[in-house]
Parts: sequence; structure tokens; C-alpha cells
Amino acid sequence: MSEQPQWDSNLSFIFAMIGAAVGLGNIWRFSYVLYSNGGGSFFIPYLIAIAVMGIPFLILEYGVGFSFKESFSRIMRKIKSEFEIIAWVLILLVFIVTIYYMVILSWDLVYLLSSFTFNWGTDTAAYFVNTVGGSSNLANASFLLVPTTVCVLLLWIVLWFISHRDVDKGIGTVSKILIPSLFVIMAIIIVYSLTLPGAAVGIDTLLNPNWTMLLNVNIWLAAFAQIIFSLSMGQAIAITYASYLPENSKLTDNVLIVVASNSIFEVCTAFGIFASLGYMSVTNGTPIVELISEGTGLVFIVFPMIFNIMGIVGRILAPMLFLAILFAGITSALGFFEPMLSSTSAKLGWSRKKTTTVLSVIGCVFSLILTTGISSYLVGIIDAFVNEFGILLLIGIQCIIFGWIYGVDRFIHVLNENSTFKVGRIWAFIIRYLLPCVLAFMWVVGIIQLFMSAAAFEIIIDLVIVVSVLVAAFVLTKIEPAED
Repeated sequence: MSEQPQWDSNLSFIFAMIGAAVGLGNIWRFSYVLYSNGGGSFFIPYLIAIAVMGIPFLILEYGVGFSFKESFSRIMRKIKSEFEIIAWVLILLVFIVTIYYMVILSWDLVYLLSSFTFNWGTDTAAYFVNTVGGSSNLANASFLLVPTTVCVLLLWIVLWFISHRDVDKGIGTVSKILIPSLFVIMAIIIVYSLTLPGAAVGIDTLLNPNWTMLLNVNIWLAAFAQIIFSLSMGQAIAITYASYLPENSKLTDNVLIVVASNSIFEVCTAFGIFASLGYMSVTNGTPIVELISEGTGLVFIVFPMIFNIMGIVGRILAPMLFLAILFAGITSALGFFEPMLSSTSAKLGWSRKKTTTVLSVIGCVFSLILTTGISSYLVGIIDAFVNEFGILLLIGIQCIIFGWIYGVDRFIHVLNENSTFKVGRIWAFIIRYLLPCVLAFMWVVGIIQLFMSAAAFEIIIDLVIVVSVLVAAFVLTKIEPAED
């Protein structure tokens, strides 16, 4: 069995963790969540969610990874052999995230290449549907979106090239280059956006507080969901990355750096996005509420419209934005890929290079299946189910396993040994009692909403995912480990 990799410095770990956290959701999701959940008043549940969920759970993950210095599947097996299958279920779900995440990244790569000539034309919605992301018309499943297919292949080659190298030379080096570059590019875009005519209109629209919404439980659920998915909590990424840390690392200090970096990035990006929407509204006379969107609609339809009316500046900002999204996406994809890579290598005794090659081929094949004419529809179905049903449930199960069965108190000394910021009884109480209750409530509400609105085709896809993951997890669990 290959030896456990190690970061050459704490800085590599911090950049890798920031890279895993700062992803597409920070750029195209947070601004909409902020706007649609009370504007400025949303910062109250948002900050509370960071304090009672984001920071405490990441501290737990760092403590688990650093204490065991093993892959996630081996950690769960050491705690109790029956828990290994739980580990594989989570790891496989996160691997599925990698698969569809690479498809979303391929859309961005198509737009990055198109941004030099503005191939999207004036009807940006039609360009996305016909060329890049497809539609929900199942009849379109019979053909491939060729630009997306080609870009998926290219991106999997990039992911393989980075991941097959030693963790520090691969992920560490790339993160130390891409994350500072991402922050610089986005800072330029945000600052320029704030100088545009109508920027104040956009910012006012974003931050206009609705204090009565604080009494709505859905606002609080939105805040906690944003923190979970923005920080990539509970997906074995932090545990895996922390297992590569050298001795004498300041674990809780690192958590605060990563969380602060993630939150500052997404809040500042939201200002830049709404400043741009304000500019579009004032320039075109379109009510700003008609422009506000999230996800693919914002980045791949609305923003190309904005760049179209910017003139020469748009020709500069468009490649910068799509390059920034690509940088954020690649570092996040590396994080999603690593738990499967680490656990498979440890289980089968394969080298890192061999494991990366095999998993990249498997992942690429499934990503290619998602590049048909219903690409965006399939990605949306899988994303909602994997996150709302699978990962959210397994985060709660981890709280119970690490908090109660293994004992959260066993991590306190390790966490406090070299850290400036100390944890104690309050942190242990949050992990044992508060988080399981909050997560259970969120899961029940999410499942009700998910299946009440699901069509028959969507339920079939969900069932295929469940059966496939359970079968694969069972098989992987039954394989005798290379070394116990």
C-alpha cells in the first residue's frame, strides 16, 4: 500500500482547502440566496450558521483527519468495521458530484473560448440551450452537445494530470497558483463593476433588508444550506486533506482562515454581480427583478447579455469572468475527487497514479453521458438529489458517529495542542446535540420538497443513483483491504 501523502507546508493545505470551498456556488448561487432571503437581514442567520455549523463541523473534520491520518474509508473501518459501508456511500456520492461538476465546468470552458469572439450572439438563452447545456426535452437525449463533450474530455485530462502527481506537487502547487489568481481576477471585476452606472441600484436591491423574513424558518434553512454546500462540509474533503497535514499544524486557526476567506469571497462577489445587474437595468431599461437569476441562468445567459452592451470593456471582462469560474471550479473538482482517490488507493493498495488513471477514465465516461441534449436537466436532477438527500443525511450520521460513538472529546487535545483558538465543552455540545437536530430537520424538509415536485423521470434517476451507490458501496466494503 502507498504511503499517506503529506503537504510540504501548512500554506499548501490552506490554499487547497480554500480552493475546495470556493467554487461555483460562491459565484453564481450566493448572491441570489442573499437577495431572495431578506437581503441585508439575511446576514444574521448567515453569520449564525457559520458560528454554529460551519466552523464547528470543519473543526471536527480537521480533528478527525489529522488524528487518524488515514483515508476516510479506513477511518470509519477503524472506528467500527460496520461503518465502512457508510464511508463508501458518502465517498461515492461525492464522486458523483465530481462527475457532474466536470460537466458544469465544461460549459464554462465553452463560454471561455466563446468569450473571445462572442459566439453567443444576441440570443444568449438560445446559445446555451442549443450549443452548451441543452434543455429538459427528453427527445434531445439522442444527440451530444459536441462543444460540451470535447471540453469534458479536456477537463478530465487536466484533472488526471494534476491529481496523479504527489498531493503537494499536484493539488498543492496548483492551488497556490489558481487561488491567488482567482482572487485577483475577481477583485478587478468587482471593483470595476462597482464603478458602473446603476451599480448603486443593484447594491440597494441586493441589500434592502426585509426584517419580517427573519421569522420565516425557510430563511434560516437557506442560511444553513448555503454554509453546508459553500464550505463543502461533510463530504470527506476536509478529513482527507487534513490527513495530509504535517505535525504541529494549527488546526482550528486554519478553519477560521478558510471560513473567513470563503465568506469574504462570496459576499464581495455578490456585490459585483448585483452592481452589474444594476448597470444592465439602467442601460437597457429592464427592471432589475427580471434580470435576477442564479446558477446557469445568471452566468451563461444574463452575463453574456451584459458583456454584449459593454463594448470593448466587455471583451476584456468576459474572458476574465469565465477564467475565474474555471479556476474556482478546477480547485473544487480536485477536492471532490480526492476522497475517492485516497480511499480507493488505500483499499486496493494501488499507487496514486494508477488509481487516478482508473477513476479518471470511469468518471470521464459518466460525465460524457451527461453531455447529451438534456445535459443541464440531468445535472440539475442529480445535483438536487445527491445534496438534499444523500450528503445532508450523511453529514448528520457523521455527527453521531464522531460525536457519540467514537467520542468528540477525544479530538479536543489534538485540536488545541498547537492552535491559538481553543475548543471545549461548547464545541462538543454543538457537535453532539445541536447539529444533528438542525441537520435532521433540514433533511426532512428538503426531502419533502424534493419529492413533492419531482416528475416520474426524475424519480427514476434518483432510484438509479441510490441502487448504484448502495451496490458499489457494498462491493467495495467486501473487498479485503490491502493492509488493515
